[in-house]
Amino acid sequence: MANLDNIHVFTRCVALGSFSSAGRSLGLSAAVVSHRIKVLEQYLGCRLFHRTTRQMRLTEQGAIFHEHCLEIQEAIERAESSVEESSRAPRGSLKVTAPLGLGRRVVTPMVAKFRLAYPLIDVRFRLSDYLIDLLTESIDVALRMATMQDSSLTMRKIANVERMLVASPDYFARRGRPTQPEDLFEHECLLLRFPGSQQVRWTLIDNGEPRHLPVYGAADADDSDVLTQWALLGMGIAVKPMFEVAHHLKSGALEPVLSVYPLPPVTLGLLHPYPRAMPAKVRAFADMLIPEVRAYLAKQAALYP
Repeated sequence: MANLDNIHVFTRCVALGSFSSAGRSLGLSAAVVSHRIKVLEQYLGCRLFHRTTRQMRLTEQGAIFHEHCLEIQEAIERAESSVEESSRAPRGSLKVTAPLGLGRRVVTPMVAKFRLAYPLIDVRFRLSDYLIDLLTESIDVALRMATMQDSSLTMRKIANVERMLVASPDYFARRGRPTQPEDLFEHECLLLRFPGSQQVRWTLIDNGEPRHLPVYGAADADDSDVLTQWALLGMGIAVKPMFEVAHHLKSGALEPVLSVYPLPPVTLGLLHPYPRAMPAKVRAFADMLIPEVRAYLAKQAALYP
């Protein structure tokens, strides 16, 4: 039988598209990954990849082998999950990522409760508004507020999140209030900017049709809470999820603008890379987190109905 560790390296190479990416995700050098694949190919007596300096793709035999390897891995995951369920004590290391805003407000305190309930699970928590690659970083579960593009991931939908354009009364007093989408070109737009960010262009719905606006601002940041603070200080207009600014809207510290041209809502969901057999540790975390997030969203919505 082929070595299971080598099979894991092989499937990670397929998922990530290169030996170097697979190595980084597994904590191995590209040379070690290449050696593991060579050993596997020698054992099977066939080439698994067509490799050039620019690309790597499966051979016909490699594609067949990969399909069966995924079945093996899923069977192992189901077996491990059944053992965890029978012992009723999920254990192991759980890598979690969440956006900064919800991560600070909801996930951080919830992790403390989770550790009390499941003391055998170690939590490795990464807060970031960056769209971290779950496969490359070996993430078990991600709270994400964005369009899901990777079909290899599974999503449990939590809610549709309303977003709006907001600024402070002081800003509107100085710069005027935009009344048409194109007026935004004459305003300071506070952008959430980082590699892969989807918010450097704003999309508004005009008569049922999306309008994509390449807006500009003299200040941008990779932390959504920074944009909220700048908006409160009168620096410009920001796109914000309603739950992040509901209390500021209620107090009048921030005001919505262009409400007749709403932004399309985004889906808030829990993503994980387990298509069939979700490990017990992941299911336990998801089952605790999802009600917490929904309760928080409902509480914020009640502030600014």
